Amino acid sequence: MKLKQLQEKVKNQLPPTRYEHTLGVVRTSEILAEKYHVLLESAQVAALLHDIAKYLPNNELEEKLIAANEMEYLNYSPLVWHAPVGAIVAQKSYGIIDQDVLNAIKYHTTGRPAMSTLEKIIFLADYIEPGRIQPGVDEIRNLSGQDLNRAVAKTLANTIAYLKQKSSADIHPDTMAAYEYYYDYL
Repeated sequence: MKLKQLQEKVKNQLPPTRYEHTLGVVRTSEILAEKYHVLLESAQVAALLHDIAKYLPNNELEEKLIAANEMEYLNYSPLVWHAPVGAIVAQKSYGIIDQDVLNAIKYHTTGRPAMSTLEKIIFLADYIEPGRIQPGVDEIRNLSGQDLNRAVAKTLANTIAYLKQKSSADIHPDTMAAYEYYYDYL
C-alpha cells in the first residue's frame, strides 16, 4: 500500500483531532528519522499507524489481546491497550510485516529496554509532536535533537512521575524496565 493510500485509510479511521495528532507525529518522526538515519518510510508508516487502535472499544481491544496471547496487558490501564493492539491491526489489516515498525507501534506508549532507533523515534514523536503542551515537553524536544537516549530517559522519567501522581495508575512493567535501562542517560 502506498503512503498516500495508507494516509487516507488512517484518516477515515480516526477522529479529526486524533488524525491531526497523527500527522504531527508523522512530521516529527520524519525530522528525527532524517537526523538519526532511519528509513523514512518506516518512520512514516509507524507514525501513521501508531494510534490506529486508539478508538476501538475496550471489549474489542481485550478480545484482540486475548487472541494474540498478550493477556498481561489486561492487568494494566486500558489506556495502554491500544498500542499492542495497534501492532496487531497494522499487521492483520494493513499488511505490515516489518517487525521494527510493528514494535515501534506496540511500544510507543510504554517504551521498553533496548529500543531500536525507530522505536525511540516513534516513542518520542508521540510525546513531542507540535500539538503537545505538557510540562517539560520543550526540554524533551531539544534533547531529541541532540541525543535520543537522553530524550527517551527524560520522557520516561516525566511519564513515571506523572503516573505516580495519579493514585490509581499502575505503571506497566515495560515502562519501569525501560526507565531502569535508560536511567544512566539522565
